[in-house]
Amino acid sequence: MDFKAELTSAKEEVESIVTSYLPKEEGLQKTVASAMAYSVNAGGKRLRPVLMMSIYKMFGGNSSNKSIAAFMAAQEFIHTYSLIHDDLPAMDNDDFRRGIKTNHKVYGEAMAILAGDGLLNYAYETALKAVSYNEINGDTLLKALDVLATKAGIYGMVGGQVVDVETEGKDNDYDTLDFIYRLKTSALLESSMMIGAILAGASDEEVKKIELIANKVGIAFQIQDDILDIEGDEAVFGKPVGSDAKNGKVTMASKMGLDKAHAEVKKLTDEAVIILESLGYEHEFVKELLLSLINRKK
Repeated sequence: MDFKAELTSAKEEVESIVTSYLPKEEGLQKTVASAMAYSVNAGGKRLRPVLMMSIYKMFGGNSSNKSIAAFMAAQEFIHTYSLIHDDLPAMDNDDFRRGIKTNHKVYGEAMAILAGDGLLNYAYETALKAVSYNEINGDTLLKALDVLATKAGIYGMVGGQVVDVETEGKDNDYDTLDFIYRLKTSALLESSMMIGAILAGASDEEVKKIELIANKVGIAFQIQDDILDIEGDEAVFGKPVGSDAKNGKVTMASKMGLDKAHAEVKKLTDEAVIILESLGYEHEFVKELLLSLINRKK
């Protein structure tokens, strides 16, 4: 398997799918549609929809189904909204994201808030299109919609963000940092991978294993992000290095030190791979994708 070629192909497919679901930039409200598209079109790894599609295919899902495409786009819209709001002056106050100006720097703070709100709501509008496609039974779609909503809400990403904001500047213990990482970062990866499994018809037990894999990968992913904020190349990273320290944010990497942080990323990813292999499906691409998170530079 040529992993790089397959990953490039997967990202291109995802890019086409995600952008095809963007709202038209027309009408009196076209400014918010433009602001939404600005951040979605800024690019990025498209990790969440790529993982969703990869897990879906691993469990034997029909890749020609439009339902999985709708959920992939919805997941990326939720992720993008979270980045827009995360960059706001009231949050991380970042001027650049993925090498370009953040949404509020281009459209103003009020419109950036509305663009984030728009993407969150439009994500659910997009996912609900799967109902009209009549490809997957209603109970399965409801399970997927429940995961999409719950993992993005107060018991998922938003809940993690709340604790992150409330404890900013404090010397958080490991349990608090683990809570933040599991909800703020892992939740959307869990959502992506679980939905891929659910829509492909995986059993409840298999979906639970996928959730555990994603949980470990998500924590590893966030620790790697912390590492890059300390020692990354700003030109490659796509945003200013050192923003965590500037904002007085304690992270796993700063608390445990870089050597232990690197080791923890590897440990969590290895554990995730072991569970993945226990499922017994052809998983080489998914495995390589998870392993690539250890060595990412951006």
